[in-house]
Amino acid sequence: MDFALSADVTELAALAGRILSERASASPHGEGGFDRTVWQELARAGVIDAALPTAVGGGGLGLLGQCAVLTEIGRTVAEVPYLPTVVAASAIAESGDRQLIEEWVVPAVRGQAVLALALPDAGAPCGFTAEPDGGGWRVSGAQTAVPFAAFADALVVPAHTPEGTAVFVVAADGVRRQSVVDHADAGLVELNGVPASRLPEVSLLDHATVGLCAQQLGVLESALHRTAEYARQREQFGHVIGAFQAVRQRLADAYIDVEAVRLTLWQAAWRLSEGLPAASEVATAKYWAAEAGHRVAHTAVHIHGGVGIDTDHELHRYFVAAKRLEFALGGATAQLRVLGELLATS
Repeated sequence: MDFALSADVTELAALAGRILSERASASPHGEGGFDRTVWQELARAGVIDAALPTAVGGGGLGLLGQCAVLTEIGRTVAEVPYLPTVVAASAIAESGDRQLIEEWVVPAVRGQAVLALALPDAGAPCGFTAEPDGGGWRVSGAQTAVPFAAFADALVVPAHTPEGTAVFVVAADGVRRQSVVDHADAGLVELNGVPASRLPEVSLLDHATVGLCAQQLGVLESALHRTAEYARQREQFGHVIGAFQAVRQRLADAYIDVEAVRLTLWQAAWRLSEGLPAASEVATAKYWAAEAGHRVAHTAVHIHGGVGIDTDHELHRYFVAAKRLEFALGGATAQLRVLGELLATS
């Protein structure tokens, strides 16, 4: 395993971080969820297409490039649909279907369209079915709380077919907006015989899960940094609270948790990018992203005290982002079940 990122990936992350730190803004708690201005700025800078396959005009930096960008998105808690869009666009690009690429991938990399993923949690059944319809397919089913579906132009969904599970792309019609723990970007997706185009078999869930772990790494790093800075400044009983042993211990535990997320994330991302078996590594990475995410988020709130639960305080954005990423695509318990099944069958 090689932990060193290429110069191109490092430069891409720096570019994304600079744009996000300078331009990203926050919606009021429970509202918004899509910073369209920043999304278009990322597109103009080439951040969206840099990690897509070169066959569709992308930079070819792949999953490692995507994870580097997602870590920067997590650090700023930016409201951009980068993860679902690049995973869906990569799946469509793999199809080699020029019509689908022109219809969905090209507008997405230009910042003119949003793609969403309606994926089940780890170990959960797929909520969609697909039936042949002449030379095409029709997809039916439902899934709730699909991230960024409220703003999506198209959806990429796995669905059961008579031959097994396949992946399809459909237009995002009839999506009902939902408010979740932090924003109002999610959507209830209900499809009833919607025309669909079939895509090649791809590891959508693994790809998206690793991306979530990368975003969680950025969220937790920034939350921990902000909390450590606060502990250096906040005084109680005539001393900064960072001098208290219990506070130092909690910060040290949080640091170890963040490093565990970093290690397991890059191990899983590297194996996937090399085409190696990575089911256990992906589940391990998501377990740490969930379990450590819970602990670090609560440590940050507890050390901040009362201001940590104020929805107008910037730390609250990190807390709710960490909690949402903790449970997305399956929390810690779901990942342990996956690991148990892998061990039982190995």
